[in-house]
Amino acid sequence: MLKQRIITALILLAVLLPALFADSPQPFLVLSILMIGAGAWEWGKLNGLTRSQSILSGLICIDLCAVAWWAGWTTHTDAWVWWMAGSSWVGLTSWMLLRGVEGWAQWHRSLRWSLGLILLWLAWLAMAQARTDGIQLLLSIFCVVWAADVFAYFFGRALGGKIIAQKLAPNVSPGKSWEGALGGLCGVFVLALVWMQMEQAYQWPGSSLFTRMWTHGLFLWALSLVFLTSMSVVGDLVESLVKRSAGLKDSSNLLPGHGGVLDRLDALLPSLPIALMLLQWPKA
Repeated sequence: MLKQRIITALILLAVLLPALFADSPQPFLVLSILMIGAGAWEWGKLNGLTRSQSILSGLICIDLCAVAWWAGWTTHTDAWVWWMAGSSWVGLTSWMLLRGVEGWAQWHRSLRWSLGLILLWLAWLAMAQARTDGIQLLLSIFCVVWAADVFAYFFGRALGGKIIAQKLAPNVSPGKSWEGALGGLCGVFVLALVWMQMEQAYQWPGSSLFTRMWTHGLFLWALSLVFLTSMSVVGDLVESLVKRSAGLKDSSNLLPGHGGVLDRLDALLPSLPIALMLLQWPKA
C-alpha cells in the first residue's frame, strides 16, 4: 500500500510540476481542467448518479471551465464573485456540519449535484486565475493547505486526545483531533514567516499570498491565515461527510494508494476561492 502510494505520488509530481512551472499558464490550466472534470465525475458517483450521468457530470464541468477560459475570466474576475464564493462556502459548510450526514442526505440529489459542480468550477477558476497571476501566488496557496495537512497529521499522531479530549468532528471524521488542527495552524504560520523571508532575500518573481496579505497589517495577515487554514480543514470534513453519506471510504480509485481526485482536492476546494476573496480586501 505504501509503495503504491509513493509511486502514484511520484507520477503525479512528474506530471504536475512541469505544467505548474511552464513559462505559460496554459499547460497547467489544461491539466487542472482534466483534474476538475475527474472530480466532477466522482461527485456524480458520490451523489447516486449512474455511470453515464457521472461521465456527463465531468464533461459539463470541463465545458464550464473551458467557457470561462474562453471568456477571459482566468485573467480577471469581478471581486463580487469571490466574495459570493467565500460567503457561500462558510454558510454551506456550517449548515452541513451542523446537520451532519443525515441532513445532507435530505437534500434532493439534483440540488446536491448542481451545487457540487458550481463549487468545483469556482475552485478551478480561482486556481486558473492565481496561476495566470503568477506561479508564486498559486504555490503559496497550495502550500498553506499542504502544510496544514502535514503538520496536523504529525501533531495529531503525537498529541491527539491527550490535551483536548473532545474530537474535532467525531460524527464526520473520528480521527481528526483539535491538537492536530491547532498544530496544522502553527505549521502554516511558520511556513508563512519563512516564505516571506526567503521571498525577500532571493527576490522571487511575483509575490505570494503571505506577502500580499501582509500589506493589510499584522492583524489581518494573521486572521487571514487562521481563516484560510480553518476552511482547508472544513473542506476535508465536508468531503468526509459526503463520502459517509454515500457509504464510501474514497471518492474513487483513480489514484492508487490515494483514493480519488476529490480526496486530494477536498481541502483546496474552499481554500482557492477564499484565498482570492481575501486578496480583494480593500487596503487602508
